[in-house]
Amino acid sequence: MAVSSAGRPDRAAVLCGLGGWLPRHRVDNDELAARLDTDDAWIRTRTGIRSRHVAAPHEATSDLAVAAGRRALANSGTHSTDAVVVATTTPDRTCPATAPLVAARLGLAGVAAFDVGAVCTGFIYALAAGAGLITSGVADRVLVIGADVYSRIVDADDRQNAVVFGDGAGALVLRTGHAGEPGALGSFDLGSDGTHEDMITVAAGGSRLPAEASRTSRAERHFAMRGKEVFRHASSRMTQSARTVLDCSGLTADDVDRFVPHQANLRILRTVATDLGLPADRCATHVERAGNTCAASIPLALTDDHANQALRPGDRVLLTAFGGGLTWGSCLLTWPELPPAAEPARHEEESAP
Repeated sequence: MAVSSAGRPDRAAVLCGLGGWLPRHRVDNDELAARLDTDDAWIRTRTGIRSRHVAAPHEATSDLAVAAGRRALANSGTHSTDAVVVATTTPDRTCPATAPLVAARLGLAGVAAFDVGAVCTGFIYALAAGAGLITSGVADRVLVIGADVYSRIVDADDRQNAVVFGDGAGALVLRTGHAGEPGALGSFDLGSDGTHEDMITVAAGGSRLPAEASRTSRAERHFAMRGKEVFRHASSRMTQSARTVLDCSGLTADDVDRFVPHQANLRILRTVATDLGLPADRCATHVERAGNTCAASIPLALTDDHANQALRPGDRVLLTAFGGGLTWGSCLLTWPELPPAAEPARHEEESAP
């Protein structure tokens, strides 16, 4: 559908649907401990993670994205949209983008579709892009998806990282509305620091270093992260970004009813919540059951919270994330009235496309 690109000051992007999807195969800590030099207590103490879900060999990022997108569209009460934005670090292919395939498989022929790459901050960036399409008048409805299959880029024998990451997808539907109504996205804060590009990285596979076995090592072809430095940067950047959004909105941490940070690990979540002055019971934690699902983690946590009635209409919700790049971002919204949603791991009478 063609829509005028002239922006209108009274237009706002409003959340009207959500959905999540986790692969069927659940891997608990004991299963990892059986082949890695670790145990359940070591994993839980350092990450807070008890289990994660892993995609089957035939499943790609687009499969998970389509499943989550389909649920989100159904939850919104529509099967149409003007644009699809997919945040991912693990696209099906280097070229083309994954979003056009996702749109086609959802029956959204001819809509705008593109990927956003900002690693674990990707969903916040994609949400800002979706909101921009609506407020500028380019689109009236946008499907925003975060989806990652990190099991394809993490070395299964890397004890430090193999225990942390999981696969999954989460999606939100945005519609045109007004800034004062429930569900309207409020202030955003986005930032980056490329001087630390090698802190979280897959060294090989791009134009800088093609992933040729003869030219690269196994380590260069897999995900790498300097954990202690990441912890420090993630904690400070998410805290600072969240405060920036609150300041721009004229609010304080006391005004936040639900805090939904990127689900990196439980220690980071608790540190950021404490630094913001938020009690633990206001912080969404989905990481224990799904691990770090990267761009999918925030929409999965929102879907899980909504399915379990931890979010109530009128709640002020603060989102924040940090990822490779380095990148970071935050957003505020007031939770709307939404139909019930299925838990991301529930697959009754459903299967991934």
